[in-house]
Amino acid sequence: MTPLVRLTGIEKRYGARVALQFDELEIYSSRLYLLTGPNGSGKSTLLNVAALLLRPERGEVLFAGEAVGWGTRQLQSLRRHVTLVHQSPYLFAGTVAANVGFGLRARHTPSAEARAAIARALELVSLAGFDLRNIRQLSGGEARRVALARALVLEPQLLLLDEPLANLDEASAAIMERLVTHLPAQGTSVVMSTHDRDQAARLSGKAIGLIDGRLANGISRLGTKAGFA
Repeated sequence: MTPLVRLTGIEKRYGARVALQFDELEIYSSRLYLLTGPNGSGKSTLLNVAALLLRPERGEVLFAGEAVGWGTRQLQSLRRHVTLVHQSPYLFAGTVAANVGFGLRARHTPSAEARAAIARALELVSLAGFDLRNIRQLSGGEARRVALARALVLEPQLLLLDEPLANLDEASAAIMERLVTHLPAQGTSVVMSTHDRDQAARLSGKAIGLIDGRLANGISRLGTKAGFA
């Protein structure tokens, strides 16, 4: 089986500091992965590389078996299949629907189709009927769920979540946990970073551990191959 994303010989530095350095990591279609590690371990950097937003100094990134050509027109096409939701996502002033539909407008999706897609995405995050609500009227947890709906409406093959449950109210956290466990059955691979080591077992996901930018999983040696089939 060809992995959805394959990272080989990866090295990413910020000045003299090594942020990522490992031989191989494979992410397969329709799977849930929990990315764990302490602050500064490289979790956000890895998510940005996997999202095709950050080019490593060394190594190769393949998406669906196709080598990523950084700085080419092909890169923009591949990015349409990947969405990264940051820990503190930015929401525009205005309505929930306007925020969720932002990517659809950029893709020139017909209005009727966009409205239906927005309604489906809001229902997935348990915010049905919130389409005309002003962003300023939302709680922190609701705003985080709107950001997730904005990602889901694009139907990505790979959804990357950077600490989505950090400082989240219990109700919103439960909704988001339930959603990410169901997305793989719908064909979306999810990689979610977390500080909670027990979350991988609780959510029946595969664990990817990082320590100082190096992979640290039980099935592999530090910095060597870590693929999950």
